[in-house]
Parts: sequence; C-alpha cells; structure tokens
Amino acid sequence: MGAIQLVSTFHTYAINLSELNGLKNQQAVLVEQKQQLENDIARWDDRAYVTAQARERLGFVFPGEQAIRVLHPEAVTGGQPSAAEQKKDSQRTVARPPLPWYREMAYSLSRADAEPTAPSTSPKSDSTSQDTPESSGQGTTQETPNGSKQAQ
Repeated sequence: MGAIQLVSTFHTYAINLSELNGLKNQQAVLVEQKQQLENDIARWDDRAYVTAQARERLGFVFPGEQAIRVLHPEAVTGGQPSAAEQKKDSQRTVARPPLPWYREMAYSLSRADAEPTAPSTSPKSDSTSQDTPESSGQGTTQETPNGSKQAQ
C-alpha cells in the first residue's frame, strides 16, 4: 500500500515539474517579446527613426525636396517585376488625362445602374467596338469615361 502512495506522489511530482518547466519557457518567451516591444517604443522616440519611417512608409519629403517615384524598378535594378506590378502595368492606359472625380463617380454610377447586356455573338466591324478575348488574344478592354480603353 505504501508503494502505491509513493508512485502516485512521484507521478504528481513529475506532472507538476513538467508544467512548471512549460510555464518557465512561456515566461521566457513573453519576457523576450516585452523587451522587443519596449525597444520598438524606444525607437519611436528617436526623431531620425520617425523621419525615416515617414519617408519610407508614407512617402513624405522635406520642404524643398523633390519626390521621385520609380515606376519600373526592375529597369533600374534588373530584377523581375512581381505579379501584382505586372497586372497593374497591364491595366495602365496611355490616354487623355483623367476626368475630375465627380465625373468619374457619375460615370461609375451610371454604369452600375445600367442593365447588363448580353454579349453579341456576331462579330462587330465597328472600329470603336471592344476587343474580345477571341479576337485580340489579350483579354477584354473597356472604355473609360474619358474615352480611353482599359484592359481587364
């Protein structure tokens, strides 16, 4: 009977010791995270760091400086553009300057309120017709309110 109590006591001790070690490990991780967060907070007290973050994240410049934005960084660095950049470039159009925001909004609202039309099966011979994937091999284009065509 004494052996059963002894085994039970050692088993409970082993479980509690295992739990204690797990909690110590968790405490060490939390202390490290706290230190990293305190370092991040201290970094934001540095004016140079704040200035660097404003330039990098928000594109801010000082008065008298001129901001330069590289549209095709792969041309400068020689790297391959990302998929998002390729999609953005394919949608970019070379046309008239954009309309004022209120005309763009009115155009968008009128397009949204318009009834959807079924695509015609007969080929169009009009020069202002939209390209179809079958005829152009590049995808569809849509005319924007300022008269330019935009790839979709």
